Amino acid sequence: MNPEQEKVVLKARKNSEERAKGYREQALKLYPWICGRCAREFNHANLRELTVHHRDHNHDNNPTDGSNWELLCLYCHDYEHQKILEAAHGGSAGTKGVGIATHNPFADLKERMKSKG
Repeated sequence: MNPEQEKVVLKARKNSEERAKGYREQALKLYPWICGRCAREFNHANLRELTVHHRDHNHDNNPTDGSNWELLCLYCHDYEHQKILEAAHGGSAGTKGVGIATHNPFADLKERMKSKG
């Protein structure tokens, strides 16, 4: 990366961190410190593990009433985003659509039953 690109990336990261700080602080004031999925409770000692999830996945949509936010623990937040990736790939991440089974374990069942009898 050239110096100009590095400046742009650094500025973008700084702006993102500042924006996140703002809505995170607001969300922590609005909502109880509990994961909205698994109901894990948080306190000052582990609060860094509680994240703000944007329901519409748009980090620029930050209404002050908190209607686009939910507090999720790190694990549930990762899972939320993994679901989006999997849906984009038609199933499990890394696959392309639904696979068709090619193996039939009962293909020769009739012959096997005859040999047992």
